[in-house]
Order: sequence, then structure tokens, then C-alpha cells
Amino acid sequence: MRLTKRSNISMRVLMYCGVNAGRLVTKSDIAEACNTSENHLAQVINRLAQLGFLYTQRGRNGGMRLSRPMEEISVGEVFRATEASVPITECFADGENTCPLVEACRLKDVIARATEAFYASMDGVYLSDLVCENAGLDAILASPISCPQGMAHA
Repeated sequence: MRLTKRSNISMRVLMYCGVNAGRLVTKSDIAEACNTSENHLAQVINRLAQLGFLYTQRGRNGGMRLSRPMEEISVGEVFRATEASVPITECFADGENTCPLVEACRLKDVIARATEAFYASMDGVYLSDLVCENAGLDAILASPISCPQGMAHA
């Protein structure tokens, strides 16, 4: 399974906001720290805000922050939301499936089960698991935080 660039950038944005909890962060801050373009970020940030993962504030003192606590944002939920419009294989693409095996192929069911197993395993991983007590991530994103004991899901 291969995740889209959109999902990768989405997780970078959420991790950056998690590391910098307690303050609004800017798109340019994230772009610099996460090595991505502001154009890609603008689309991702807008979508994450629509999905309820981010709170955004426009204006001179604007920026964004997580709209929910880190321990309530599962990686599986983020991946499902950001990957939902991308079919994993042609046979999952409504109206664009030209595979001649579609009527007799059993691979689609196998792929569907494997994909759901992947998402299910990610459902048990929370943003807090990725961010809290992660000194390496703190060093890269240059704004360490300390999470209260018991916040990270083990």
C-alpha cells in the first residue's frame, strides 16, 4: 500500500501543530520545518480544517492549531479521510474500471480486507503517540512540549 503525498503532508501538519500545541502556527513555519511547499500546504490545511482536525484563524495574527486533543486524533481516521477519494486499485474506481477480469476476480475482496486491516491497525495509533515524549521530533520542529503522564496511548 502506498499513501498519497496529501496524507503524508497531512500527518506532518498535524505533528507540527501537536509539537507546537498552545499557540497558533503559520503555514510558512510548517513549510520550512517540514520541507514542503506552501501551495501543497494550503490545500492540505484547508481540507484538515474542513474535516475538523484543525482550527484556522485568518488575519495578521492568524494561523492554525489542532481543533481536538492529540489523544483523540487517530492516524487511521486521518488516513481514511485523506485517502478516501483515491481508489487503491483500478477495480475500486467507480466508472473508470476497465479491467476485463472484474466479473470473476477475487483479488478485489482480498485487497479490500488488507486495506481495512491496515486502517484498523492505524486506528490504534494516535497523534499523541507520535508526538509526546519524542525528543527527536521536538528537536526537528524546534518547539519541544511536554505531554502530561498518561496522555500518549501505549
